[in-house]
Amino acid sequence: MTYRGRIAPSPTGLLHLGHARTFFTAFQRSLKAGGTLVFRNEDLDPHRSRPDYAAAMLEDLRWLGIRWQEGPDVGGPFAPYAQSQRRERYLEIWRRLFAAGNLYPCTCSRRDLARIAEAPHEHAPHEAPSVRFEADETPMYPGTCRPAPGSPPPTGYDAPAGVHWRFRVQHGEAVQFIDGQFGPQRFLAAQDFGDFPVWSRDDIPAYQLAVVADDHDMRITEVVRGADLLLSTARQILIYRALGWTPPSWYHCPLVLDDHGERLAKRHDALAIRTLRQQGRRPEDLLGKSPT
Repeated sequence: MTYRGRIAPSPTGLLHLGHARTFFTAFQRSLKAGGTLVFRNEDLDPHRSRPDYAAAMLEDLRWLGIRWQEGPDVGGPFAPYAQSQRRERYLEIWRRLFAAGNLYPCTCSRRDLARIAEAPHEHAPHEAPSVRFEADETPMYPGTCRPAPGSPPPTGYDAPAGVHWRFRVQHGEAVQFIDGQFGPQRFLAAQDFGDFPVWSRDDIPAYQLAVVADDHDMRITEVVRGADLLLSTARQILIYRALGWTPPSWYHCPLVLDDHGERLAKRHDALAIRTLRQQGRRPEDLLGKSPT
């Protein structure tokens, strides 16, 4: 199959140095394979996505020398390339997963989950919280709303709005894949990660569901992204399995860290591509040297 890669930034802030290097890697791998690079605008979050950030990310990536053959600005055979325009497709996928028994409604709020994570050990109130954490250091969902085995499927839902929806993982199910950068990877459901969200009560599709739908529909053959998303890959593979789809190949890039050893985030304005451009830095400076 002809190589098809993608870059998929979110317009929720200015892109930083870590984004630059990851997206440039995706661009280089596409060039080396003689394939197609797809640009996708992951503007799912209507509360944080902003048009000025969307315009900035297009401009900054072009300034880095990255070029794509399909995207919201150039079109292509698998349009639309903005997630905000793909809602009906996500609803179709939600209905398929719901009908197959892979999903259940969850009424836990963020405050509820935070309270569980902060609660002290039942028998030792002065010790650290006993909550389990997933491999990406987020609290393991404790299964508060998970239906008991043998329970009838939830009824009265023809749309996901109003409650959170979680993907029910099978305890002990192994997820294995070969990463192009880090080699063999293996995660266990309910040990490395728990039941994960696929739709919010605000009626917004979650990242895991939307990305699987998009990468499948856009015929992506290799996903290049940061190493902080290795666990997301395991979750997404379970969605691929549930839908009977073949997942793409994976290549996770090492993270760019700041002076304190923390991974970069969009709050690192000093290392934003836009800021570095204004300081007179050149693309080769950003792509070939450490942030320090």
